Amino acid sequence: MSSKLETLSLCLKSALGDKLTSLTERLGELTVVVSANDLLSVAETLRDHQDLHFEELIDLCGMDYLDYGDGLWEGKRFAVVYHLLSVSLNHRLRLRVFAPEDDFPLIGSVNEIWPSANWFEREAFDLFGIVFDGHPDLRRILTDYGFVGHPFRKDFPLSGNVEMRYDPDQQRVIYQPVSIEPREVTPRIIREENYGG
Repeated sequence: MSSKLETLSLCLKSALGDKLTSLTERLGELTVVVSANDLLSVAETLRDHQDLHFEELIDLCGMDYLDYGDGLWEGKRFAVVYHLLSVSLNHRLRLRVFAPEDDFPLIGSVNEIWPSANWFEREAFDLFGIVFDGHPDLRRILTDYGFVGHPFRKDFPLSGNVEMRYDPDQQRVIYQPVSIEPREVTPRIIREENYGG
C-alpha cells in the first residue's frame, strides 16, 4: 500500500471508528464497508471531515450478490456502492453498504449530502429494486411505468415478465404476458455434442 493510501486508511479508521465494518485496498483504491444504519452519519463525516473532504459523489450503483462466488456467498444479497472523490485532497474512496433485508432492500438516501445521488438512486431503484428512504422523487428512470420487476436482479427472467405492443384494434399500446418460451442459450463451442466420444 502506498504511503498516500496508508495515510488515508489511518485517517478513515480514526474518523469512522467502530462504524467501520471493514477497510480493504485493491488496485490502488480503498473500499470501506459500513452498516446501513450508520450510512448517513458516515457520509456526512466523509464529506465534512477536514482530512477526508469527499465533497463529490461521482457514481453510485446497486449490486446483487445472488449466486456470487459460485453460490458460496453467505452475506446479504443487495448492496449499494458509492464512488467518492476529494478534489481538494486528490483521493478517491469506494463505500459499500449492504441492505439489511433481502426481501425489501432499504437504504437511506444520501441525496441531501451529495445532490448528484438523485438520479443514481433512481437508477438503482429502477434496475435493482433498492429503495432509498428519504429520496424526494423515487420513481423509475430507465424503464417505463408499466414495467414489471427489476431487470438487473439476477433472478429476473431473460425474456422479462411482460411485453409491450401496439394493438391496432384498440389503437394504443398494451401490455401482455411474455409470449416467448424461456430457453437457455449455450454457445456452440461448449455444447455437449462437441465433446463426443
